[in-house]
Amino acid sequence: MSERRVSDDSRNDGLSDDGLSDDGLSNDGRTKDDGPRSAGPRNSVPRPRSVREPRVSSQIQREVVQLILDRRLRAGAPLPTEAELMESLGVSRNSVREALKALQALDIVEIRHGYGTYVGEASLTPLVDGLTFRTLAQQGDDTGALTEILQIREVLEEGLVRRVAGTLSDAELARLEAVVERMEEAGRAGRPFPELDREFHELLYASLGNALVPQLLGAFWTVFRRVAGVRGWTDDPTPDVTVRRHRDIVIALRAGDVEGAQKAMADHFRGIEARAAQESRGVG
Repeated sequence: MSERRVSDDSRNDGLSDDGLSDDGLSNDGRTKDDGPRSAGPRNSVPRPRSVREPRVSSQIQREVVQLILDRRLRAGAPLPTEAELMESLGVSRNSVREALKALQALDIVEIRHGYGTYVGEASLTPLVDGLTFRTLAQQGDDTGALTEILQIREVLEEGLVRRVAGTLSDAELARLEAVVERMEEAGRAGRPFPELDREFHELLYASLGNALVPQLLGAFWTVFRRVAGVRGWTDDPTPDVTVRRHRDIVIALRAGDVEGAQKAMADHFRGIEARAAQESRGVG
């Protein structure tokens, strides 16, 4: 290890990246204009000082991410140890830990205390948490923020339903119809059925084979349910309307009516938006 690399417990004493102090003197008294000095004894011990780290935490985070990508590490794979990351990145232990904690918050890494650090699932949990906070932090106007989220989901689903219309098999349509029937049974029994609603939309696009679709739609669904729970909004008092809107989607899909399926989906979301607006005003 060269004289430039030192222990984490050392402290910087004003040296710049080229080994010179701010007043232009090196620790052996030469100035910046003196040029390189002759090589001294290789076993000489420099006075303690910390590594000057010009890279900010965000850059170190990117380097850790790039290491994961370069080594093709999958979710659940162990990361190099702190010491190995310090050596590889040329930074202090504190910098490594700070970067790993930030990446843990993004679900890019998972820190298992006593066991090590592993590649995370990179889920959409940080997105859900951020959108939930953003919506609730609107100072009394969370309905407007929630409407924005619903509009984004509506645009996504109107486009997606066009993709699946006319392509769903009889078996897939039958599964959707079965979910609607379970919704109807729950409604007659006076039971809320938000999970059935979510299951319907996940089944609807399963044939696309796109793993991101249910994750992204599920993220928006979770934000809506969280905000509704915090605000004390009640479940839909007219479950028959909710059932009918889902049934209309299936009817259009079974008929191969692309435009009809898109319109039924739009009507479904307009109903959700109207209900959210009523709840925020204490109506319903």
